[in-house]
Amino acid sequence: MRWLRSLQSYFLYFVFYSMFGWCYEVFLEVVVYRWGFSNRGFLFGPYLPVYGVGALVLIFALRPLQKKRISLAKINVTPFLMFLGVMLLTTAIELATSYILEWKTGGWLWDYHRFAFQFEGRIALHPSIRFGIGGMFFLYVLQPLLEKGNACLSDKARALLSCMLLLVMGIDFAVHI
Repeated sequence: MRWLRSLQSYFLYFVFYSMFGWCYEVFLEVVVYRWGFSNRGFLFGPYLPVYGVGALVLIFALRPLQKKRISLAKINVTPFLMFLGVMLLTTAIELATSYILEWKTGGWLWDYHRFAFQFEGRIALHPSIRFGIGGMFFLYVLQPLLEKGNACLSDKARALLSCMLLLVMGIDFAVHI
């Protein structure tokens, strides 16, 4: 049953970061760019699954590196390597997502043509740096807090919450995809 607890925990992390990503996108749209509110995703609910997927990829791919201390001339370069890893992985995920969305819907939900150092309007250096900074915050601050909160949940509460969220998101995916 330990595998089930882990699966439920990672699903809850996925949901949290999907919702966090939606809030981040809406914040940029409403507060930073002042474009007004719109649902930033292709689903009905307040979540962007690409952020949840990205978070899980970062957890699985970079956790081993995060736990190491790599030095160069007595300077710890692990945080720098982590930042580069976050940037590369999130940029690759964003690029792949743009192609998947274009294949499924005929377009993707962002356009980086106005940025310098961009590729086909799908990815750009500026957002990649933002994702790198956000990913560091996520790995070093948010994820440890979520893990502590998750540890406080009873197995029954974790299972119930996971099932409810899976049902809601599953229906949303089924209707919109």
